[in-house]
Order: sequence, then C-alpha cells, then structure tokens
Amino acid sequence: MPSYQAPLRDMQFVLHELLDVQADYAAIADYQDMDVDTLNAILEEANKFAAEVVAPTNLIGDSQGCMLDRNSHAVTTPDGFKAAYEQYCAGGWPALSADPAYGGQGLPHLVNQCLYEMLNSANQAWTMYPGLTHGAYSALRAHGSDALKDTYLPKLTSGEWTGTMCLTEPHCGTDLGLLRTKAEPQADGSHRLSGQKIFISAGEHDLVPNIVHLVLARLPDAPPGTKGISLFVVPKFLVNADGSLGARNGIFCSGLEEKMGIHGNATCQMTLEDATGYMVGEPNKGLNAMFVMMNGARLGVGMQSLGLTEVAYQNALAYAKDRVQMRSLTGTKAPEKAADPIIVHPDVRKMLLTAKAYAEGGRALAMYTAQLLDREHAHPDAAVRAESAELLALLTPIVKAFLTDNAWLATSHCLQVFGGHGFIKEWGMEQFVRDARINMIYEGTNTIQALDLLGRKVLGNQGESLKKFAAQVTELVMAEQDTPEMAEFVQPLVWLGQKLQEQTMGLGMRAMRDADVVGAAAVDYLRLVGHLVMGYFWARMAKLAQQRIAAGSSEAFYVAKVQTARFYFAKLFPETAGLLRTMQADHAVLMDTDAALGV
Repeated sequence: MPSYQAPLRDMQFVLHELLDVQADYAAIADYQDMDVDTLNAILEEANKFAAEVVAPTNLIGDSQGCMLDRNSHAVTTPDGFKAAYEQYCAGGWPALSADPAYGGQGLPHLVNQCLYEMLNSANQAWTMYPGLTHGAYSALRAHGSDALKDTYLPKLTSGEWTGTMCLTEPHCGTDLGLLRTKAEPQADGSHRLSGQKIFISAGEHDLVPNIVHLVLARLPDAPPGTKGISLFVVPKFLVNADGSLGARNGIFCSGLEEKMGIHGNATCQMTLEDATGYMVGEPNKGLNAMFVMMNGARLGVGMQSLGLTEVAYQNALAYAKDRVQMRSLTGTKAPEKAADPIIVHPDVRKMLLTAKAYAEGGRALAMYTAQLLDREHAHPDAAVRAESAELLALLTPIVKAFLTDNAWLATSHCLQVFGGHGFIKEWGMEQFVRDARINMIYEGTNTIQALDLLGRKVLGNQGESLKKFAAQVTELVMAEQDTPEMAEFVQPLVWLGQKLQEQTMGLGMRAMRDADVVGAAAVDYLRLVGHLVMGYFWARMAKLAQQRIAAGSSEAFYVAKVQTARFYFAKLFPETAGLLRTMQADHAVLMDTDAALGV
C-alpha cells in the first residue's frame, strides 16, 4: 500500500524563500496577518488530514468505485469517502480561502493550493468532490445575483452542499457551441431546462444532501454557437425561502461512466427533465461566466498532476532504496546484502530524478500562479492586478498541459522503478499512472491548451504577454551572467529565449498565410514555453540554494536542490532542441497525408 507525507520542507522553501509570500502579501490588506508561523502551522495540519484521513481511502476508492441505483438514481461512494468528507468539513477546510462574508476564513488562494496539492497526492478522485465545489463557488461569487449568492454561497463555503460544472453533451466534446440543452423562461423568472450532459464529475453522490449544478443551456431565441449560451444554477433539491430543502428537482444521474482511472469519483451522465434553473449573469453570456470555473479547474488539474507526481516519486524512491537487485557497475555498494539496492543504478536514478525535478519545478510554477491569482483579486494597485491577470492567463494553459504531460511521464517512470511489482495493484503505482492519464484530457485537452497558448495568448496579442514573462527571465539572466556557478542554469535560458523569439515571429508570419501552421506547431510550442518557465524557476531555486550554502548552511536540502537543478538542465531541458526541430517542420507532413490516412 502506498504511503504519503506532504513535502513540507519544499513547500516552505517555495513559499518563504522563492516567493517570499509574507512580504508580498504585506501589501494586500486582506492577507497582512498571514505570517510564516501561521502558514506553516496550517500546512502541518493539512498534511495530517491528507496523510491520515484521505490517503487511506485511495486504494479502496479505486477498487470499489461508485455504485448507481438505477431506480432511485442515487450514487454511493466508496467506503470511507463520506466519513473523510465529514472530517474535512468539521475541520473547516472547505472555507479556507472563501469570502468571510459567506462564512469563509479569507486566507489567500495560495494556501488553498497547497492544501489541494496534498489532497491530490492522497486521493485525486476524492479531492474532486470538494475541488469542483470551490469552482462553483468562484463562478457564483463572480457572476451570481445577490439572491443566488445568499442562497448558495454559505452552504458551498461550509461544504454542506457541493457543486458541479455541467458543460458538454454526447455530441459536443470541447465544442460547446454545439450544445442543445434548452432553457425555457418561466413567469416567475426561473427557467425550465431539458437536455443531456455527460462526463459530469461528482454529478451525483451521497456525501451531502444537496448538489448545486452549474449548467450551460440555450434560451429559445439564442443565437447559434458559443454566443448563444447561458449559465444556470440547477440544484438537486430546490431551496425554500427559509433555506431548507424543498422538492426534488428534475436533474438526475442516468448513468455512470466505467473509466480507466479516478474510479472513486462519480463521472455521471446527467439528464435534465424540466429542471428548474436560475440564470447566472446575463443571457447568452454564460460561457464568459463559466470561464471563471473553467480556468480555475484548469489550474486545479495541474495541481492534480503535481500531487500524483509527488506521491509516485515518494513511493518509488522508498522502494529503490529498499529493493536489492544485481550489483553496481562500479563495484559492490552493499557487501552485507545479497545484491545492491537498485538506487545505485544510473537509469533508476534518472527515472527518480525526472519525477523529483518535475514535482519541485511544478510546485514552484503552481504556487507562483496562485500568488498571481491573489494579486489579481486583492492587490490595491490596479496596475498590479491587471499585470497579474495577464500573466495568469498566459500561464494557465502551461500549468494545465505541461504539468499533466510531465505527470504522465513521471508516474510511468516511477512505476518502472518497481519493475514487475509496479504492474501489480497492491503497490498502488499502476493506479497513479491510470489516474494521471485523465488529466491530459479533461478541462480542455492539452492540444486545446496549446492552441489557446499559441493562438490566443501569444499570437493573439503579438506576444506582449510572453514578453512580460520573458522580462523576468532576462532580469535573472542579466543579474547572473557573470556568476560562474550560475552559468549552467542561465545559459540554457538565454539560448531558448532567443530561439523562442525567432520561432514565434516566424510562426506568426506563416500563420497569416495558413492557419494550420498554428495547429501543427502548438503542442511543441507549449512544451518549449513550459521549459522556459520551469527552467526560470529552477535557475532561481538553484541560485537561492547556492547562496544558502555559501552563507554556511549545512542543510542537505540545499545541496539536493542544486543537484536536482543540474539534472533538470542536463537531462530534461535539452528536450527543447528536438521540439524546435519538429516545430519547424513543414506542416504539409501532417496535412498532405490523405493517402496515408485513407481520407
């Protein structure tokens, strides 16, 4: 059975040394009381909850899955899920970063992100229940009427009710402009919704008495495509004027998907039959309102993969230190044993270090984006809010796609460390691989994220947003260009920065003649930018660690940080050379292939 303990030392390093969040939040009135000791204490308690309460449910949830009673449409979650959720609510965890006006604790989003990394390491499928609730809360808080906020936000904040996002339909996939669910206006201002939704995570379950669905649908006179989509609150049970639950609404689970992974989460087919709903925001502008939840979910999916990368690494590392097999190529390392621990073998170390580098680099990136989110929403300076929002928009597809791609690689490597045992269920490694695979698909496939990055976030504004992040890279490079011990970290960034600038300009010119150029290059382009971003954070972390060592620190943590940075730049960052080569290939090798594909 796999084990887990939160990487508290690394989290503290990123929060207090890399991002210096206490100094940053000193400028934000709502967060001025967030000192180092308070933040560390919260993380320590979060670790206890994740490791002791949630993690033991992971294998059980994968084995049992969810069960649907087709007569009552009720879904039962695996053993232990409800009890863990009750402890989650009793501990006040749902309210961590929610608005105090609705019963929240008002802490930074960054604190919530740390919690969710731990929960995802412990059990991604379980964590999706409260995670989707947080997204529904955010969308309603941003776009709901005062009446809707007063009705639903206190219950979502406390965790007494949970939330979902009901977007796609059997014929749609990502193309939401094709959706057909109808919303008929009623005399009392409500709407009657009818239609079919699929792939609805946490759409029905037994953890709470009421589920608040956010549903995309069309009004009778709606224009076609995405310009004719409205957003509605459709509760499982209607809510009476006094806040008590009323009649059962016409939305129910009509089927559960049999999935490759995340078995403990109920992925539902939801049917709406004259369900009562209440509009969120303005008519035909529902997709804009839903994007609050969708963008939050994309950052959340990155955290899911970060959590899986970390827990897979921890268990593979422990196994590699204990498992003996063969002798080291350079001579016996454990003469008292029949063979040496497999961690002495170079390729085992490569697999472990790949996971470690992607976990620690991903953690720095994910926490930075959470810091940007806090600045965007709460900083007193409008210019800081605007720039933070712009950088967050640029980095969101990278967090979603780059971190999930990396988790697929890392969890697979960690399974490989176990050899044949990795393929056996009881060790838990094959579950991490299966669970990680969905993260590259949902909340917009990674190709969709790549198209968003290159087409909208870079070419769409002539690279202005990318230039703002690149300015941070340039500042670091200029400060360290004459520091010999930093050369191995900053010189690759200089090279990639120059290549990206050249290729971005070239892609823009070619795309004006043929838009398929963007589609052909986008996935490679996102990984290139992903390595620029992660490389930037690894260079900064290496600099900090070297400074601590030079100042006399003997903590092994800093030595390990420098060694991992060297591995990343020597073994993982060079992927960029191949990506540049494939990105420059004529897109005709993809599109002029009718004969090859039998089209």
